[in-house]
Amino acid sequence: MTTSLRETAAAAPSAPGHGAGGGADGAAEAPRPPSGRWRRRRTDVARLVARRTAVAVPLLVALSAGVFVLAANSPFHPLATYLGARYQHTSAADRASMVAALGLDRPWWQAWWQWVVDAVHGDLGFSRVYSLPVTEVFAQRLPWTLLLTATGLTIAVVVAVVAGTAAGMRPGSLIDRLCSAVAVVLQAIPPFAVALGAVAAFAVALRWAPASGAAAPGTDPTVAGVASHLVLPACALAVTQVPWLLLSVRTSVARAAGSDAVRGARARGIAPARIVVRHMLPVSLAPLVTILGARLPELVVGAVLVEEVFGWPGLAAAVVQSATALDFALLAALTVATTALVLVGSLLADAAYLLLDPRVSADV
Repeated sequence: MTTSLRETAAAAPSAPGHGAGGGADGAAEAPRPPSGRWRRRRTDVARLVARRTAVAVPLLVALSAGVFVLAANSPFHPLATYLGARYQHTSAADRASMVAALGLDRPWWQAWWQWVVDAVHGDLGFSRVYSLPVTEVFAQRLPWTLLLTATGLTIAVVVAVVAGTAAGMRPGSLIDRLCSAVAVVLQAIPPFAVALGAVAAFAVALRWAPASGAAAPGTDPTVAGVASHLVLPACALAVTQVPWLLLSVRTSVARAAGSDAVRGARARGIAPARIVVRHMLPVSLAPLVTILGARLPELVVGAVLVEEVFGWPGLAAAVVQSATALDFALLAALTVATTALVLVGSLLADAAYLLLDPRVSADV
């Protein structure tokens, strides 16, 4: 996808029937793409999905094998973490029997292959850390992670669209300079620093929101309780995602505001709000979708760090504990699931870009 193609398409003159005599609002509307173009777009999307899938499957298989290789060559023994302080007081014979019982004496490739075979049949193994099947660990913790990431991403997108549109409509103005400066500064702050700062300022100093968890200690989660505990971590996660999204919207809106089509719509007296909503935002949001797909890895990492700082009961704690305890089954499942999420998000972003803006081409 090239910027020159987007600029050429944005500057293209209106088709006959959409000029001055075609009505005030229709004057600035681009002609509807022919049905044949949409059929070609659907074909392109299908080819894109097929090619990405052909790459993703062997990549995920190789990644799962790499997890077992790295865990098997770790200088730490998984039994030491499993037993804790009792490890030093356990006899060598007892250690050997426990290693055999837990299947820790198998070569990495045997353990990996058994995990792959079981995973194909829907069994992701048993987590030694949580003493639960891996599927139950996911079932208990994944909804909390999805709630946090969805809320944080929604806040980030809304702020980026509103602030980016305001800045892009007035390039060089005070609000433009302010938004750009804030975005650059926020981008330089790591997620854990944002989370710690939010805890120190709003939970400890001002006491505006709870500092950790999803419910008050000793109480069951309620809608109101979860909402109050969600405010700080969701806003902290949103702050880490706003900068690039805001700058993307600002650039796209500024480019669209200077196009011939928008200048023509203004000359015909179309209301500014209608120009923004009907003619500028649809073109400006397509690059935002691509940015969202490209920033998914950072969103996942940011969510893990924010969850750890705020003690959120999501998958972050499972990632850390499975890595430190060399919990092979849980670590492999989390790694593969996280990578698959990033790949699927990138695929959906590219496919949405193809469907949203039929004027651009893509290498599919």
